[in-house]
Amino acid sequence: MLKEEDRIFTNLNGKESPFLSAAKKRGSWRQTKKFLGLNPEDIINEIKKSGLRGRGGAGFPTALKWSFMPKEKSDASYLVVNADESEPGTCKDRDIIRYEPHKLIEGTLLASKAIGASVAYIYIRGEFYNEYQILKKALDEAYKAGLVGKNACDSGYDLNIFIHRGAGAYICGEETAQLESIEGKKGMPRLKPPFPAASGLFGCPTTINNVETIAVVPDILTRGGDWFASLGKLNNTGTKVFCISGHVNKPCNVEEEMGIPLRELIEKHAGGVRGGWDNLLAVIPGGSSMPLIPKSICDTIEMDFDSLRAVQSGLGTAAVTVMDKSTDIIQAIERLSHFYMHESCGQCSPCREGTGWMWRVMKRMVKGDSTTEEIDKLLDIASQVEGHTICAFGDAAAWPIQGLVRHFRYVIEDRIKTFHLA
Repeated sequence: MLKEEDRIFTNLNGKESPFLSAAKKRGSWRQTKKFLGLNPEDIINEIKKSGLRGRGGAGFPTALKWSFMPKEKSDASYLVVNADESEPGTCKDRDIIRYEPHKLIEGTLLASKAIGASVAYIYIRGEFYNEYQILKKALDEAYKAGLVGKNACDSGYDLNIFIHRGAGAYICGEETAQLESIEGKKGMPRLKPPFPAASGLFGCPTTINNVETIAVVPDILTRGGDWFASLGKLNNTGTKVFCISGHVNKPCNVEEEMGIPLRELIEKHAGGVRGGWDNLLAVIPGGSSMPLIPKSICDTIEMDFDSLRAVQSGLGTAAVTVMDKSTDIIQAIERLSHFYMHESCGQCSPCREGTGWMWRVMKRMVKGDSTTEEIDKLLDIASQVEGHTICAFGDAAAWPIQGLVRHFRYVIEDRIKTFHLA
């Protein structure tokens, strides 16, 4: 369990003010000038030492991603902070912006220095209106205090930060679709290569990182990469904000060490499963796109990238959705299938056609109006969508269905038998 002194987000419960004077008392902006005086390579090396992996879902090593930016100075280069948090079950970035906006702004400044960015954009989900207002006020404070903008923190480094509000499209959480949206175009993923580090926003070198990834940077530099690496597990270091929702007694956002057992996470922080642990049916461990895992796996699983990958799921955004035995598990996945059908941008035919096809089959399976042979056909279509689209949206649409069939095929078969016997 995470020690209080190792906590990064000390105001995640919102008990204190999110604004500048309170943020400074909590430790923000104390050594920023010193860090801006470092060589970019020194900042990247400290992040590398920490073992930080992206907190947006993919878990890609942050320092490695930053190192892809060209070393020679270009006329313009960008950092884009992805605050388009649209994954069902995920609400961590919203609370970081709501209660700890200065950690994000300071992290944006330091990350921009590390990659040599001349401008930074924070792309925020349009529905986060109240959070946008808080972030805007915090950014105005930072400009007024000389912390960002020209000669930020009296360091000689110039950085302007702009907040860009999205229009509520889930696909704009995909990094290249987000770039298209900032440029004023329809949010549709780009073919890669070229990758954003070579040709990103407005055709210039660009790095895109998640809110939580950027917000932990100041603490890593302040306390040292070795400190961050001492938390969690090998290759899964540091702390993580977990969003716990569904059939628990106290839904919450909580910061914990990577690798904490799922049962401990739920029982210590969310008041346990409604009706007790034995009433647990399944958990979606990392946001709606990650395959669910049944209670038998939940009993012992640890919450980190590699442990969950080993059981054919994933940590993703670490949004833990708990389902007890009252859940109609087929209907739950059917609802997610409808979401992915609705949010497909329609650019790739496997996704455009496949998501609708999968949802229509799932809709019939909720009633049992199907055949057992159709279960394998559904899996076959899901596998044809997975891995065959420009971005990972096709995978996200296929994985919930694969998880359902992998662990609860018997429920689908029983529903079909019951329907045909009626």
